[in-house]
Amino acid sequence: MALTKTLTLNKQATLILVKFIAIMGIASLAPLFPIQGLTGPIVNAMLFIAVIMLGSQSAILVAVFPSTIALATGLLPAILAPMIPFIIIGNIILVLTFDLFRKENFWLGVGVASFLKFLFLWSTSSVVIELLIKKDLANKVAMMLSWSQLITAVAGGVLAYIFLKKIKRI
Repeated sequence: MALTKTLTLNKQATLILVKFIAIMGIASLAPLFPIQGLTGPIVNAMLFIAVIMLGSQSAILVAVFPSTIALATGLLPAILAPMIPFIIIGNIILVLTFDLFRKENFWLGVGVASFLKFLFLWSTSSVVIELLIKKDLANKVAMMLSWSQLITAVAGGVLAYIFLKKIKRI
């Protein structure tokens, strides 16, 4: 007679799983809207929300998928494919920095995390893109990964704050 194991989820584990799937789903579907001014804040908001609701480890998992989907759907031009690992690292920097500073103050966490993500993407994109593409195009592409990243990260923090305040998580 074969022994079988049954996996049961308690209510709390089920709720965490549902939250993770919802956050991951929104972050993964956001790049289907091919407007960086809309997609960026939504993805960043999901990263901030994931940190608060699920913890930084789960938020890191969420950080991996949106940029890959953005490339696949055309929001990110194919020329930026070499930047995908750096964008993922930028998202992870956002998550870890926010998790560290939010305990002192939510807005301090958003500000420092957004700035460090911007700084990392701006500096790496300047170097990587200049090595890979023509100089006149490199400047335009580098601009996509500079100030707009700071703006969309802060906007994501505002969206996250509004949502988290509404559900009484902060």
